[in-house]
Amino acid sequence: MEGFDNIVSVDWLKNHINDPKIVVLNATIPKVTGDFKTETHQIPNARFFDIKKAFSDVSAEFPNTIPSEIQFQNETQKLGINQDDFIVVYDEIGVYSSPRAWWLFKTFGHNNVAVLDGGFPEWNAHQFSTELKSEKQYPLGDFTAKYNPNNVVYFESLDAIKKDPNFKIIDARSNDRFMCRVPEPRQGLRSGQIPNSVNLPYQKVLNGHKFLQKEQIASIFKDLTDNNQHLVFSCGSGITASILSLAATISAYNNSVYDGSWTEYGTLTTGHMNDPKQWTKEELLAYILIFIAHSDLEETRKEKEYILSRVDKTIYKRVEEKFEEDNDYQSIQNIIEAVKTHDYYRNDLADLFADIKLMAFADGGFYIMEKEAYNYLKKILK
Repeated sequence: MEGFDNIVSVDWLKNHINDPKIVVLNATIPKVTGDFKTETHQIPNARFFDIKKAFSDVSAEFPNTIPSEIQFQNETQKLGINQDDFIVVYDEIGVYSSPRAWWLFKTFGHNNVAVLDGGFPEWNAHQFSTELKSEKQYPLGDFTAKYNPNNVVYFESLDAIKKDPNFKIIDARSNDRFMCRVPEPRQGLRSGQIPNSVNLPYQKVLNGHKFLQKEQIASIFKDLTDNNQHLVFSCGSGITASILSLAATISAYNNSVYDGSWTEYGTLTTGHMNDPKQWTKEELLAYILIFIAHSDLEETRKEKEYILSRVDKTIYKRVEEKFEEDNDYQSIQNIIEAVKTHDYYRNDLADLFADIKLMAFADGGFYIMEKEAYNYLKKILK
């Protein structure tokens, strides 16, 4: 179809929307941000592409995990999509989750798919017609999925990839998250980055809610990569990595998405304990409680039981191993650095110190050395 590529303009869609082979999909993730409200209207005849439920493996440990080939095929057929359809995907933020749908179609062998540049905000800005959303049933389509493994990178491959000069891992998260200056939004997930990765916040390839010009995007990737490198994109959970995958495809770079992204990598790797900036709040809590418990040179059974009531056993084990490596000075420095990372200064220091007291009293008393360590922590952290 003339003019149909990996991205299409709202003018192009307006001119082709009545073509019987055009299928418009709304891939918005509802309430993706705190100030985002799902629209009541949609582009005419749009069908809802449910990334979170229908087009992710909801039984998987991590969010947005790629579905199986048969799941993708079945859910796509339920939307009435046929093998020879041309699919245009949009979202209500502009360009956010729609590239994830684009990437999924590419990954399951359907190349006739494009993202609407600027999405619903751009459509509205042109005052093109809309309709109220409504539940609809569609005749079963004949779409056939064929999994393309070259589009996906899995955790098991990363050790080799991060050492291979033919690959470049690029992280789409914000620079503050990449540099561990702010905690991860997912509760309990440690901060950090995949070794040898570089940072390109996904907003850098956008101008507002639209993509930059092709030449501008190509220049950005040229500054980050060497010639002929295969690009591997990561983010928090695979959504914004797909934005960079689309941008790289526009610029003719071979690329893949690490489907588990930082949520998986940060959960499955534990070699981060030497960097307190990368500790989760749960790891920090465990370290502080162990520190206080050992301040009188003995962690009692009841103190340990209390700590294990507050943190997972596997976390306790690796934190205890780290604590045993450190001297008192190193322990204090670790705590200070980790507390700063998690912004306890403005948030929940009171809860932290309450936890310390409850642990200390678990064995019947708040003994003098524990109290001195507690007061010292209060002094240096406030």
